[in-house]
This record gives sequence, structure tokens and C-alpha cells, in this order.
Amino acid sequence: MKHFLTAILMVIAVAAQANTDSYKDMETLKLTVPEMKAELGTATTENYDRSELALKAPEAKMDFAFFKSRTNPNTKAYKFMDDMTFVGVPLFIAGIIAKSEKNAFKQQTKHSLVTKFKTGIDDYTQFFGPAAVVGLKLGGYEGRSDWPRLLASAGMSYGLMALFVNTIKHTAKEMRPDGSTANSWPSGHTATAFVGATLLHKEYGLTRSPWWSVAGYGVATATGVMRVLNNRHWISDVLSGAGLGILSGELGYAICDLLFKGKGLLRNDIPGMANVIEHPSFFSISMGIGFGSRDLDFGLDMREYGWTDNMNLKFRASTAVGAEGAYFFNPYIGVGGRLRVKSTPIKGWNKITDFAWEDAAALYDGIEDLSDEDRKDLESEINDIDFIIESDHLTEFAVDLGAYFNLPLSNRFALGSKLLIGRSIMQELNLDAKLKGKEYNKGDKPGQPTGSDFDLEWDYFTVDANNSMKFGTGISLTYAYKQNFSWKVFLDYDVSRKTYTLNYDYGGFPYALFPSAFKDMTEAEYKENFTASKSIKKTMHSFVLGASFAINF
Repeated sequence: MKHFLTAILMVIAVAAQANTDSYKDMETLKLTVPEMKAELGTATTENYDRSELALKAPEAKMDFAFFKSRTNPNTKAYKFMDDMTFVGVPLFIAGIIAKSEKNAFKQQTKHSLVTKFKTGIDDYTQFFGPAAVVGLKLGGYEGRSDWPRLLASAGMSYGLMALFVNTIKHTAKEMRPDGSTANSWPSGHTATAFVGATLLHKEYGLTRSPWWSVAGYGVATATGVMRVLNNRHWISDVLSGAGLGILSGELGYAICDLLFKGKGLLRNDIPGMANVIEHPSFFSISMGIGFGSRDLDFGLDMREYGWTDNMNLKFRASTAVGAEGAYFFNPYIGVGGRLRVKSTPIKGWNKITDFAWEDAAALYDGIEDLSDEDRKDLESEINDIDFIIESDHLTEFAVDLGAYFNLPLSNRFALGSKLLIGRSIMQELNLDAKLKGKEYNKGDKPGQPTGSDFDLEWDYFTVDANNSMKFGTGISLTYAYKQNFSWKVFLDYDVSRKTYTLNYDYGGFPYALFPSAFKDMTEAEYKENFTASKSIKKTMHSFVLGASFAINF
């Protein structure tokens, strides 16, 4: 997962670095056509031509005039809420809908969430947007606003975000997945990241190159995903945080557009308006929530282990993030592909770890001849076990290729669809058990063990799946609101048939506690009495509902 996120960030960074050269050859207005002269005379960007979209290093001068206000000629004043898309509202609402996943989680005092995926990168990537804007501006790469207007817009955006997020956090008091604090919803890291992404989008994506917007929103999306994989947030927290971040950024700029009017503007937006009829080709980054098949019934008789439903595992809603693109030969048909990571967490670990002591103690009757009092003491001792959750998700990495379709509805709206075939690669969920104590020799009292010390750790519970082919389709609604920019709302459907394998090793407890009683047990006998393993084949149906930010070219 780390390599995947690193690769995505590198691709986005390289694309952003080389972003503007492609705009030199774009042919939207030809000054040599006589009838176009009148239109150029009434345009709002007389000082703006395609050649200016490329960064010319010799002309760039360091800009440290933080308090000096200036306005370039022929720049158009923005109207109040001129660029508001309100795309943050459905994202925030999606987070509210997804909040039900928390109700299925029961934090245990003896569980340690020590996942294989652990990174602190998200503590830094949340500031990518403002860092990029400040760095570009200090380097003399002129954006939308001068320093006073930029600082005011950024301050207003972050101020609104902080107000929204902290008010909701202290009102909702939602517990984090790792049980650390009751301030989970919404995600502050994600909201901060998407405010910064909107800042970069406004200053350089709209005025210089859309690839700056892709870089900003791509890193912001990666930040949200890392918050989920680090077990610091639920998917509902991330969706609502992203929505609040975008909404705060757009509102912050709208308010400052009202206050500053035409003052402090250095560049206009890239000329023209996105037209999904003529230019449906796109590259997008997306985030969504997955539904569909959410149980695995292994059909094992596990009453001996404290289970009553044949080991039927339940899963919560999935977190899905991806990158997608397609090239269209005409306004209707194209080819493309999608790279997606979908993480599906299990519904709490208490059912797996809270084994039935009475059933387990029955195994020792006639071996240790435990009294009721001794059995109670021993139960308390065994309950000191620590379960190490290394991965509480079934994670799917999927690569798909296929045909894409576009049905224009207007110059701003279009319906889309696709038919895909690809490869699904799975990563297991894993629960280890860790037990420290002393061996119980025959004749010892449970409260007074005299045997040797032991420190035991083993694979207690794992679920894995094979890699397989998958098929998918989907429908989307595209809204193109600026030149080369659009938001998509989509519903994707995927189907794959996999072999799922469960391994359950309960025997570490008695084996460590009563070595003398089990010293003559063979490996085959141990597996028969204390382990369970089962593989099943199941066709999994998955629906992903989400939104994506796209550039059209």
C-alpha cells in the first residue's frame, strides 16, 4: 500500500512539474482570423494568451512583497460565489450516511491495533496545498492573487474549516477506531488537506494548468486514505472532512471576492469553458464508499470455540480510492483504465477474540481437575492475553481496462458509462495473539504457577483470498464548471469470484499453559483439536458510490 501511494504521488508531482508545456499548442483562439478580433477586444483577458501558461524561468522573480497590493490590468473581478460548486455538500452528507459503520465496532480493552500499514506521512501531506502555493509564489510564479488577497483568502478558508470541524467534533464526540479519543468525526487532517487542495486549485489550477489541481486533490485524497488505514479515522470521518474542506475553501474565496472585488488580482482563469461534448477525454482521482456482498459464511461448526453461526464473518462498508482516465476518439466512445484500492474492514474483533471459557475449560476437566474457584482464577489469567490486530481490512488492489462511453446532455453535463475487465489482488486481514505467563505444572494452583516463564505469539486468525479476474461497469454524471475541469458523481459495479481461506488457531492457550498435559500430542492431533481451516468459493458483488475530480483534455 505504501508503494502504491508513493507511486501515485510521484506521478502526480511529475505531471504537475511538466504541466504547462502542453498548453502552448492548444488552439482555442487564432489571432490571425479577422473575425475573431472583435471578440478579443471584448474579452476579459487581453494580457492573457496561451504562451503565458508556460513558466518562463528567466522572467520569474522572487516575490517577497507580502504587504504590497497590486492589480494587473485587464483582470476580471469575481462575483460573489462565482466559482462555488457545492460539491463539498454531498461529500459531507455521504459521511453522515456512512456513520452507521461505527455502531458495529466494539473496542476491547485487550486489543492492540498495531496494523501493518503505519505511517506518519499524513501528518505532512495535509499541508501540501499551502506549501505548494507559497513556494510557487515566492519563486515568482504568478498565480490568481497578490499576497494580501491570497493571505486573506487562505486565512478565511482555514478559519471557516477550523470553526466547522471543531464545532462538530466537540458536539458529536465520536470515538476513533483505535479507541484513543472521542473526536473522530469529521477528520481534521482530511479537511485541512482539502482546504489546501482548493487553495492550490484556485490560485494555479484555474489560472495556470489543471495539473496543479490534480496534484492538490490527489495528495489530499491520499491523506484521507492514510487516515483510514492508520486506524485513526473511519471512512465517514474522511468523507465529511473532505466535504468540509472543499466547502470551506470555496466559501473563503467567495467571501474575499466580495470584499476585494477586482483588487489584488494578477491573472484570469484559463480562457474558455469546459465542453464535455467536444472534449470528453479525462483524467480523474476519486474517493468513494463501497457496498455489496459483506459477509463470508465458512460453514464451520465452531461451537467448540464459542461461535454459534458457523463462522459467518461480517464486514463494514469499504473505503475506495482510485485514479482513472480515458481517451475518447469522438464525443461518444473511448478507451481507458482505472487503478483502485478498496479496503473492507471486519465488523469488530470481539466475536473472534471473546472465546467461550466454559467450553474451553471443559477440555481441562480430568486433566487438571480444576475446581470452580480455580477455573475462575485461570479464566482471569487467560483473559490477560493481548490480541495484536496487524490488519483489520481485506484490501483489494485492482487494475482495469476497457471501453468508455459518453452521452452529452449539454455543454456542461454528460452521462458516462464503461465496460471493464481487470485483475484483483488481495491482501489478508490478520489477528495475532500474544500471551505471557508461567506454565502450570500438575498439582499447581492456578493462582500460584511454578512452571517456566513463556512468551508466546502466534497467528491466531487470518482470512485471505486468491488473486482473480474481475469485471466491472458503472454510470456517472459529469458536471463541467470550468475550462478543463469537471466533477463526477459515479456508481460503479464490480463482480469477481474468489477462493477465501480462513485459518483459526485457538490452541496456543492450553499448549502454553499446560505443557505437561500436551507434551505427547502430535501435530496432527493438535490441528484436529485446536485449529480450524476452511476455504470457500464465493462470487462477490461490489458497488462503489463516490465523487471524482477530473481534468478534461
